[in-house]
Amino acid sequence: MLARTGALGDLDRLTQQLSQAAAGTVIPADAWRDEDALYLQFDLPGMDRSSVELTMERNTLVLTAERRSPIPADARPVLTERATGRFMRRMTLSDALDADAAEAAYDNGVLTLRIPMAAHAKPRKIAISGGMSKQLTA
Repeated sequence: MLARTGALGDLDRLTQQLSQAAAGTVIPADAWRDEDALYLQFDLPGMDRSSVELTMERNTLVLTAERRSPIPADARPVLTERATGRFMRRMTLSDALDADAAEAAYDNGVLTLRIPMAAHAKPRKIAISGGMSKQLTA
């Protein structure tokens, strides 16, 4: 059995609870891009896929998810170090992305989001015609 007693145990428990509250408000993420899309991955360990929600409004992506406590309501917790409750991550994204074509997959506690680049943001070649040189006007 685990036991923490005395003032140091109480201080340790309070410090852990405060750090969990601060750390639990942000969902860890990685992001990268290639020529075609932006990729985002979010760590959501222990969160059921049905509790995960992604919304996009204008250029703001909002991810919410919930991890429920595994401890039954009538049980007395001995050790609680894993944060539970509702989590949220908000990110402002570029308007160079096509949010309407975004795709998301959830596998082994990792949410992967792929947002393609918008057509207007992709580099494109401009054809050069031959013939007589003409003065270009603005």
